[in-house]
Amino acid sequence: MKKLLFILSLILPTVSFSQVSVNKGIYFAKEFSKEISLYRAKTFVMNEILGIEEKLTKFEIDPLAASSSGELTTLVYNCEEKKMSGLVLGFYGDRWNDSGVSFQAYAFKNLPKKKALEILSTIEKFIADESKFLSQDYDNNNMFFKFDDITFLIYKTTGGSKIRVFWNGFDSEWESTAFGRTKKRFEKSID
Repeated sequence: MKKLLFILSLILPTVSFSQVSVNKGIYFAKEFSKEISLYRAKTFVMNEILGIEEKLTKFEIDPLAASSSGELTTLVYNCEEKKMSGLVLGFYGDRWNDSGVSFQAYAFKNLPKKKALEILSTIEKFIADESKFLSQDYDNNNMFFKFDDITFLIYKTTGGSKIRVFWNGFDSEWESTAFGRTKKRFEKSID
């Protein structure tokens, strides 16, 4: 009996201190996938982009691509009634609370259609224009720029171009395949 009480006294504090409350704008996630992002992004689009009203509002949302690391997922939305469309970036990553307990968090960034097209084209142009510089010394030659409140770091590895996206405390990797798929599918879906 004493052994059982001893073991419980070791486990109970750990369990009770590992619960974490939701921080404003950052949500907790256990999985990084397009399906989970689609499910959660619907609420984000309704509440933060389109706005909840008493009248019926219809919109479309479709996941475009997820990075292989799962840290970044892209989705496209369109609401003809409100003449709104754009790209949603879903960020996922590890965070720590004040007690040092690690948890997985996620947050969404809205890029309205015009801004989304601008940033996707800018990234593609920089990679094409600076491919010689990036290819001279893999991993060591880097370039970065800021767009609104997002910073992009671009470099090359033997596997191709990599784009690190820094936003709101998240540091997500967007490999060239997922970026290309996002750009192609986004442009096709908004035509």
